Amino acid sequence: MGVTVLVVGSGGREHAICWRVLRDRPDAKIYCAPGNGGIGTIATLVPIGASAIDDLVEWAKTQQPDLVIVGPEEPSALGLVDQLLSAGIRAFGPSAAAAQLEVSKAWTSSLLQRAGIPIPRTAIFDQAVDAHNYVDSREHLVVVKADGLALGKGVLVCSNVAEAHSAVDLLLVERKFGDAGSPIVIQDRCFGPELSVFALCAGTDFRLLGAARDYKRAYDGNTGPNTGGMGAYTPVTDARPQLLQEIADRVIGPTLEATSRAGAPFTGILYAGIMLTPNGPVVIEFNVRLGDPEAQVILTTSSGDFVSAIELAIDGNLQKVDFSPNGSAAVCVVLASKGYPNDYDKGHEINGLDDLPNGALAFHAGTETSSGSVYTSGGRVLSIVGHSDNIHSAKRLAYRAARQITFKGVHMRTDIATSEISTLTDTNGERLK
Repeated sequence: MGVTVLVVGSGGREHAICWRVLRDRPDAKIYCAPGNGGIGTIATLVPIGASAIDDLVEWAKTQQPDLVIVGPEEPSALGLVDQLLSAGIRAFGPSAAAAQLEVSKAWTSSLLQRAGIPIPRTAIFDQAVDAHNYVDSREHLVVVKADGLALGKGVLVCSNVAEAHSAVDLLLVERKFGDAGSPIVIQDRCFGPELSVFALCAGTDFRLLGAARDYKRAYDGNTGPNTGGMGAYTPVTDARPQLLQEIADRVIGPTLEATSRAGAPFTGILYAGIMLTPNGPVVIEFNVRLGDPEAQVILTTSSGDFVSAIELAIDGNLQKVDFSPNGSAAVCVVLASKGYPNDYDKGHEINGLDDLPNGALAFHAGTETSSGSVYTSGGRVLSIVGHSDNIHSAKRLAYRAARQITFKGVHMRTDIATSEISTLTDTNGERLK
């Protein structure tokens, strides 16, 4: 009898998780709550929202799955894992206390500062007048962040003092994100390439799962508003073993020790958003989950059994984990609705999903099915992944497949992994093909 798994969530990350579970355990029975149009082709959809904690717990008590995997951050923040474990259900994800690493930027910044973990210079405010005075006192450009969860839109990167003042007003005066926008965290703006590093964690023990680079801005050239993510790729040339070891030693390990000291030991997948500055790696954010769209490339380029790795983490036995990058490459291109991350239309039919080229995968996010057709139902609609033995061919596959898929108003960035390919040179200084 195969393992029975409930995956909680409805995005491209959750589709990738379901896909990976089924790849590793072909006899698995997979449920997904609430899922989406694409996930419904490989899992049984459960019509319960990811934030309906009581309903999810009752479903799990009745159905008794062998394992619950929590995809997004909000259910963990609301205590889903705590309640499932209390009910005797094996669940993978952080406790509500540990989820503060993502849920509260103010809590996390204070924790990291006390632990001596490298972060930008940081100040926290709940009054607009004090925040404005601080902005005027700084000679550096700043980033203004909503304290709480804001669907990837609560980080305002400011290019001048006027933008910083506007960001303060947006969060503390206009209350753009309600209670999630207060207090605010103001940090000096750092410069350098970003890197997403993932670790499978159990208390103070951890195993690195790999690194990826994602693209948060809506438009080519890293312009436009921040989004939940417009694409990603792995491997990353500058994520060399020595750098990853430094991040493990200076960031991941000390953070897990700090959360344990704070009474919030962390079990789950920790995502460290790192800026590679001239002075070394600096933490710019933590997420308490696999990223989206990073999950789509990490899970397609790893060897080992994902379910076994998760079960070992729950048991606190990471020494036996065999799940790591396999040396292949993946590039993910997000197809979004016109207008995302702001207002956008829904309900447009999606064509071209059949007969994708070999090596290409379509992970659904904002989709729904009706009468055998697939329609848009969200801002980020599909994650198209090209998987190959090198970044160049993976990118070519991803864009070939992405351009095959059409719906009204489809939008994508055309420069995912372009900078990576431009840095790939052999010993003669010639670009690798």
